[in-house]
Amino acid sequence: MKPLNSVKLSGSLLLLVFLSTAAPAFIQQDGEFRDGSGNTIGYIKADGDIRDRSGNTIGAIKSNGDVRDRSGNSIGSIRSDGEVKNGSGNTIGYVKSDGEVRDSAGNRIGEVTGGGDVRNGSGNTIGSARGVRPEYAAAFFFFFFKEM
Repeated sequence: MKPLNSVKLSGSLLLLVFLSTAAPAFIQQDGEFRDGSGNTIGYIKADGDIRDRSGNTIGAIKSNGDVRDRSGNSIGSIRSDGEVKNGSGNTIGYVKSDGEVRDSAGNRIGEVTGGGDVRNGSGNTIGSARGVRPEYAAAFFFFFFKEM
């Protein structure tokens, strides 16, 4: 996986965060995302800002579940029940509270363990998330950011 400063925010596959409906403190602490080699690739701040490894804001998640790009445009949403939708309102996947991730057809595509390891559908570790709820990490690694 490329560092976040070399990926493009997209309305389709690969990033972000499962939301609670509580606001404004829906994220309890800053979190860090790492690739499979342990390199920091991004952060989610307690205010919902998503930042690349250099600290540049590249998107945000709002307390209502709206996912935004760096310009503030809505590119999708994550509902409190774990359903993930793209900017057109189409379901693109699901994030279960136990960290399991499924695509829109219901196929298991990955998981985040209780310890923060992120695994693809084959069980290979592709990254980790420290200080981040499993649902947030699952959405980060599987929805909304697409490699260039």
